[in-house]
Amino acid sequence: MGGAARFDVPETDAFTRTYWDAAAEGRLLVRRCGACGRAHHYPREFCPHCWSEDVTWERASGRATLYTWSVVHRNDLPPFGERVPYVAAVVDLAEGPRMMTEIVGCAEGELRAGMELEVVFRDGVAVFRPRFTPRGRAVQA
Repeated sequence: MGGAARFDVPETDAFTRTYWDAAAEGRLLVRRCGACGRAHHYPREFCPHCWSEDVTWERASGRATLYTWSVVHRNDLPPFGERVPYVAAVVDLAEGPRMMTEIVGCAEGELRAGMELEVVFRDGVAVFRPRFTPRGRAVQA
């Protein structure tokens, strides 16, 4: 990657390439354990719940609920400085795992714990937006 260093995406390695290639195509992946059946995120080569290495990639539904968030008003690392203020958040994926992300397309005063979200992708990175408008209508893609 040329130019200034970026701090919003990790370096891809042989293991995580599957995740980042899917994200570049607009698909969110999680890992599911064949031994205990639980899904996890961030991608690991073993299950963080039972330590089994019997884990496989699975396409996530892209649905989540907002667990918690913080509005970031200052961040000097590129490219975050040009995005402030932005909403850093933790969401509960429908498949079970919690994921750190960013909320887009929603004024900070409209954020509510438990609100329904859906994944969208910005520059190959999963971010989330509300599934419904404040009046309860589905968000149009």
